[in-house]
Amino acid sequence: MNFAVLQFPGSNCDQDCVQVLRNVLGQSAHLRWHKEKSLGGADAVIVPGGFSYGDHLRTGAIARFSPVMQAVRTFAAQGGPVLGICNGFQILCEAGLLPGALVRNRSLQFRCEHVYLKTLTSDSPFTQGISGDQLLRVPVAHGEGCYFADAATLAQLNTNRQILWRYVNARGEADEHANPNGSLENIAGVCSEHRNVAGLMPHPERASEAILGSTDGRHIFESLIQWLTSRKAIQAA
Repeated sequence: MNFAVLQFPGSNCDQDCVQVLRNVLGQSAHLRWHKEKSLGGADAVIVPGGFSYGDHLRTGAIARFSPVMQAVRTFAAQGGPVLGICNGFQILCEAGLLPGALVRNRSLQFRCEHVYLKTLTSDSPFTQGISGDQLLRVPVAHGEGCYFADAATLAQLNTNRQILWRYVNARGEADEHANPNGSLENIAGVCSEHRNVAGLMPHPERASEAILGSTDGRHIFESLIQWLTSRKAIQAA
């Protein structure tokens, strides 16, 4: 599969994503600079973490206007899968491709630590290969990771099963101590109504090799690859 990994001024996890996709999972992955107007025939798009445009104004607020994001909007509208990680999640929310917003951590501190995630539904390209009782241990590294949405949006997310991941403890319980940033309902990641766009604050690319202490993040990328493979087979039939 051919992955486009976006690159903004201030991105710092773009090469990590390329490393995992190419050298760990054996896929094709190429960087797309923020001024590009095309995704280069991508099968999927990764919007990586970092500090796009130095987080000026607020996280993701300027990146949403980059020329490449218009290509991402078109790609997503056609059903193409898009995954935003950390700053990528913030950018997708600012661009209106995902509901809600990411605001300052409740502690007002930058949090860098490992957390546990519980997958709430397998009904998405990013979670189809992850069972509900399988906890993922992955790192977070952010200062504005507190997920917020109004009551109506939260109700819709729950009704449509658009909440993909929650922060939980090692026993799978979504308690306050497991929540690193104060996100409403311990939300760590959500998807769009059509389920082909998703974002999460934790970094699966930093938990995809044993040398880094966890390979749990690999399951998210592998789920997406399996979904893409199945879709191509159906299209070719």
